[in-house]
Amino acid sequence: MPRQYSPEFRVRALRLVDTTMESAEVSEFEAIKSVASKLGVAEESVRRWRRKSQIDAGERPGVTTSEHAEIRRLKREVAELRRANEILKSASAFFAAELDRPGTK
Repeated sequence: MPRQYSPEFRVRALRLVDTTMESAEVSEFEAIKSVASKLGVAEESVRRWRRKSQIDAGERPGVTTSEHAEIRRLKREVAELRRANEILKSASAFFAAELDRPGTK
């Protein structure tokens, strides 16, 4: 199961990546590799955090964190509305059948 890192830890790691790139004049890959080993985090995790922060800052194309949250919320809402719609269809079919039955007087 993946470990969860706090947002503060992620921000600190990204600041270290930026600092390492500026001070040591190394590539982004080398900076990520260095910071990941120092913090005991997988390189891929740091790389993904960096990409996500670049997307959120508008430096890179992609779906921002807030847009992603909104999409997830809307998908849940659509699923709920579809379930409600199916229930209403079933209920209307049931009551329509009740009305079509010949009644006894």
